[in-house]
Amino acid sequence: MGWAGMNALLVISGAFGLFKKSAVIDVGGYNPNTVGEDMELVVCLHKFMRHEKRDYRIEFVPDPVCWTEAPSSLKMLARQRNRWHRGLIDSLRVHIDMLFRPEYGPVGMIAFPYFVLFEFIGPIVEATGVLFVLLSFALGNVDVVFFLVFLLLAIVYGIFLSVGAVLLEEYSFHRYPRPGDLLKLLLFGVIENFGYRQLMAWWRLKATWDYFRGKKSWGTMARVGFQREGA
Repeated sequence: MGWAGMNALLVISGAFGLFKKSAVIDVGGYNPNTVGEDMELVVCLHKFMRHEKRDYRIEFVPDPVCWTEAPSSLKMLARQRNRWHRGLIDSLRVHIDMLFRPEYGPVGMIAFPYFVLFEFIGPIVEATGVLFVLLSFALGNVDVVFFLVFLLLAIVYGIFLSVGAVLLEEYSFHRYPRPGDLLKLLLFGVIENFGYRQLMAWWRLKATWDYFRGKKSWGTMARVGFQREGA
């Protein structure tokens, strides 16, 4: 919602996006040569509209409740996140000329630098930092107190972001009428920092390697469908 507020939203999920047909035609439609077609289309729309000096907005609407099928296994989830990250890198690379360009407004001056620094480079820094500290600790080059403080800060920071996001959404929209559902989300916001975050960093790091060695495949995504409770 913050990105939409400054008209600098760079990605709309392909499952939940609605686009004005004439605008999509103006930018040439979906790009068949990328695995991140949803982000690529949004970035192209920004670039075209800014270049043509048209009055436009790309909005995020939080009110609708939409459903899509999520990966049913860690293997499928890894493939999905790998593809998403390769798509992100591809869009950033293709449109790198928007970076720090005032004519593209908040997109070029704020959103693009953020996505390059935190979404693209972030996983590399995170994985490298953790590996470096663990190696230094194993070799006796890091003080035990420093190691524990570093680890604690990393975990607390991750918990703060996750729990804060859940609380902010609940404060704004009151999505969860049952307290148990909210407590469950808050609990997952804590435990995701013990294993899941590290998996995400590894998958994104692998995606970076896959991208620069030329991997272009979509990857097989098995669908199991929805089932009613008790069925």
